[in-house]
Amino acid sequence: MSTVTSYLKSLTLWELLKGMRLTGRYLIDRKITVQYPEEKTPQSPRFRGLHALRRYPNGEERCIACKLCEAVCPALAITIESEPRDDGTRRTTRYDIDLSKCIFCGFCEESCPVDSIVETRHFEYHGEKRGDLLMTKDKLLANGDRFEAQIAADRAAEARYR
Repeated sequence: MSTVTSYLKSLTLWELLKGMRLTGRYLIDRKITVQYPEEKTPQSPRFRGLHALRRYPNGEERCIACKLCEAVCPALAITIESEPRDDGTRRTTRYDIDLSKCIFCGFCEESCPVDSIVETRHFEYHGEKRGDLLMTKDKLLANGDRFEAQIAADRAAEARYR
């Protein structure tokens, strides 16, 4: 009996008719389109976008030049140079991230013991030349200063869910 049924279905193009019915159903439904620059979709607090270096509340940079983020980066996009300061602590003299190499995996953020390097939720940036996507220490610190309120709010929300 099943062979006869399958033969009749193939003869009448049953699967094609089922597909056309499904297409017809969605053809008359209301379309959902986001008008991007004016409307924005909600973002997850875990979204990984533009990198930033954070500071302590007293204004001192958090990075202690442990170079864990450089070691863990699978794309080798991070370059760090450091030297000791007069007070005996170690800080970075150079902290570069090449965004044309970066795969935004978040390993640098996870490996940082002092929560210095973070990925913000900012995704609307571009570079016209390759050098525009090279984030230097000054640019990263400026990003951290600009997005600190959002970063702190995301960290507080994440702590509530743990």
